[in-house]
Amino acid sequence: MRRFQQVDVFTDTPYYGNPVAVVLDAEGMSDEAMQRFAAWTNLSETTFVLPPDDPGADYRVRIFTPSEELPFAGHPTLGTCHAWQSVHGERDTVVQECGAGLVTVRRSGGGLAFAAPPLLRSGPVEPDVLERVAAHLGIEVSEIVDAQWADNGPGWVALLLADAEAVLALEPSYREDIKIGVAGPHPADGPARFEVRAFAPLGGAGCVEDPVTGSLNASLAQWLLGSGRTTAPYTARQGTALGRAGTVRIDTDDTGAVWVGGSAVTCIDGQVAI
Repeated sequence: MRRFQQVDVFTDTPYYGNPVAVVLDAEGMSDEAMQRFAAWTNLSETTFVLPPDDPGADYRVRIFTPSEELPFAGHPTLGTCHAWQSVHGERDTVVQECGAGLVTVRRSGGGLAFAAPPLLRSGPVEPDVLERVAAHLGIEVSEIVDAQWADNGPGWVALLLADAEAVLALEPSYREDIKIGVAGPHPADGPARFEVRAFAPLGGAGCVEDPVTGSLNASLAQWLLGSGRTTAPYTARQGTALGRAGTVRIDTDDTGAVWVGGSAVTCIDGQVAI
């Protein structure tokens, strides 16, 4: 039996955020066993906590989707850190080792925040790609205020629409291998600065919408802040179209680094037989 938690991330109300499964003592598990268990949970990500290899890290984590291993992902990073601290005690700063290297996680605003990883690809989106993306989302290219490659690993194409209502009205239907993140501003007195949605292909059979996406919000923030379209700190709302209530907090520090944060709450705490 191994210690196990399921954590809801980017919310302080259980079952309104994005869940991640965390196996807290995964030492000795094979790659095959990890992948099999991640496929069984059928969550967007399942993580496995191991002793660190790097002396500068507090723990090492491996992150699996139901079909593959990822070097880094946002909400699994916060959820894993939340679960690890519930066992080892709360700290102001934790260093996580993962496939992408060392990631600093700090306490922030009553929750946790991670330093946004650097963009692997940025710059304008090619016109033919933009036309395909618009078609997949059921909108005209003219309805896109701005677009940018904002890839910090998953391969996001980021779009800015006129407002939050336009984002919530999207009804995507597509089959191509493009991950699309969309943001639109709320009114000044709205519930957040931006409404965000994230769409990814589902094996050639349409698309799946992610409830609350740390990696996308990280790359959106780097783009929107870097282009002068917004200032920090700000909050983004995501998951509304799915009946969730995710809140992502974006801030910067004195070095200009972007921090992506939110609350997390444990929904399941026990043991699992693997």
